Amino acid sequence: MTVEGFCATWELMDSVGFATRQMENVAKPTVIITQEGDKVVIGTQSTFKNTEINFQLAEEFDETTADDKNCKSVVSLDGDKLIDVQKWDGKETNFVREIKDGKMVMTLTFGDVVAVCHYEKA
Repeated sequence: MTVEGFCATWELMDSVGFATRQMENVAKPTVIITQEGDKVVIGTQSTFKNTEINFQLAEEFDETTADDKNCKSVVSLDGDKLIDVQKWDGKETNFVREIKDGKMVMTLTFGDVVAVCHYEKA
């Protein structure tokens, strides 16, 4: 799969994991993924905060997260998975996005905490 397979506007339908359920109740984010030349843009819009990252696949970039964390991030395509790794202060968060049956499934892992979010095209 290429990045184009992820390019769409995605609305959160449900999530599994305490932290994401709490965020979902407050934020209910919409994720917009586009590709502009060799740059990929992932925008997240919610009632909590809007964020946007612009990057080239497999190249490290500086990111400020929705909770104002400054980290180094790398997003890469591994088979049919779009993998986003954020590193800061010796810690790491992984976001793995996959398309399954026309829906986007995002698995977030931070240490031993795992949350799964299901998105449908808007």
